[in-house]
Amino acid sequence: TESSAEDLPAVQVGDPFQEKKLLEACLEIISADVLVGMQDMGAAGIICSTSETSAKGVSGMRINLEKVPVRQENMKPWELLLSESQERMLLVIHKGREEEVMNIFEKWDLPCSEIGEVTGDGMLRFYMDNKLEAELPAESLVLGGGAPVYEREIKKPAYLEKIQKFSLKNIRVPKDLKNLAEQIIALPAIASKRWITTQYDSTVGIANSNTNAPSDASIVLIKNTTKALVITTDCNSRYVFADPYIGCMIAVSEAARNIVCSGGVPLGVTNCLNFGNPYDPEVYYQFVEAIKGMGEACKKFETPVTGGNVSFYNQSPDGPVYPTPTIGMVGLLENIDDKMTLDFKNAGDVIYLVGESQDDIGSSEYLHKICGVEFSPAPHFELEQEFRVQGAVRELIKNKLILSAHDISEGGLFVTLCESAFNNNLGFNVAQVKNKIRKDAYWFGEAQSRVVVSVSPGSTEAFEKSVDTFEKLGTVTEKEIIIDKENWGNIMAWKDKYETSIEKQMKSYLPE
Repeated sequence: TESSAEDLPAVQVGDPFQEKKLLEACLEIISADVLVGMQDMGAAGIICSTSETSAKGVSGMRINLEKVPVRQENMKPWELLLSESQERMLLVIHKGREEEVMNIFEKWDLPCSEIGEVTGDGMLRFYMDNKLEAELPAESLVLGGGAPVYEREIKKPAYLEKIQKFSLKNIRVPKDLKNLAEQIIALPAIASKRWITTQYDSTVGIANSNTNAPSDASIVLIKNTTKALVITTDCNSRYVFADPYIGCMIAVSEAARNIVCSGGVPLGVTNCLNFGNPYDPEVYYQFVEAIKGMGEACKKFETPVTGGNVSFYNQSPDGPVYPTPTIGMVGLLENIDDKMTLDFKNAGDVIYLVGESQDDIGSSEYLHKICGVEFSPAPHFELEQEFRVQGAVRELIKNKLILSAHDISEGGLFVTLCESAFNNNLGFNVAQVKNKIRKDAYWFGEAQSRVVVSVSPGSTEAFEKSVDTFEKLGTVTEKEIIIDKENWGNIMAWKDKYETSIEKQMKSYLPE
């Protein structure tokens, strides 16, 4: 209707079912051996996909814009060229095979139109009803070609001086750790997202292997094989705000850690880089340092960046958003039987921490949300240490010496222990191993490169011989949570706080 057309959103909204049909149709096209080339339509729409495809093939194209399938009438040529409507693919096929392609898309109930042809002169020509609307060399629009490269002004953000002045000595060590833990486990960034996720179908395609056996990363079966894809997205924007270089390294590293803790091997990365105005020298500093950090970590984990997008100008009159270079990483699990889950299995199993605890609360949820400190350093992180810890966990899983693995991230060690206990409604009896570390740092600090694992009593000797750096924390219990010999209650009470926090907070925003 006219009114609904006016309500179309400025940001493109994805349709997962339509996307699935498109992917299946394209796979069928590939198997039909009619394809010369294929490019998805993302940022900058047709102008981007045609220029990239032409440049890679050292060719040109003639495109008839009036033949492009549209959902709105009377679109102007420039709108057709730049539209970023989702679920679209540009295909180049062998001449004479057009009817086969049309039949495949018709089978999948998808619109398909022949919009042009390849030329040999390297020029892109866009026509609307036989009128030439634009003409330019394809090579001039692509990276590595004639596209301009800008050197922006860079300035170290002034707020970093406040971060450098942070002193741990100015934060009083709390006495009531249990009360503190109850606040932390209910924070929106930490609490269960069950209220949201249960509103979506997690079983469509019956390839999800995480429904009743959670892992640090999502595991999707590759049908008709024993293999599975291991998928995760990660970024803590507060870490990147505190130190763009280290923060983005952490984003890549945590993604890799999640895949390793699930039994997989990291393969590659895509990204979604969200920043403020790049003409602001301080924002551009954040962007440049984040990219450097991402590149360094991706080289270390041998995870090439295969694609992604950059979103600038994310800000309001109050200033730019926290820099958020979100990392999407995929890995491979060679055999689904080697999948590792995060949940404790049996009362009496021994709980270890692989890695090393640090006297650090920098940029933690505890420091930011509970103590109200906005400016603090990124949490402790060393890339080499991270690489060694991941290698150790991979070997432990390979040699079947552990029963569960869950990395320590937001909320620190205590939250990790709780999340490991919730699925099977088990408790834990643990104690601080390193007494020189502050108690709040030990239980709620977010120092990186640490993984909580559980080990059967009969495997502890072999485990300890296999790992260089570890802390023996305690044991899994039937129900009770005991911290440093203090009983903190039944696991079910903590699980209720964790699972219902967001739901209770959202009720205040919803109509009765």
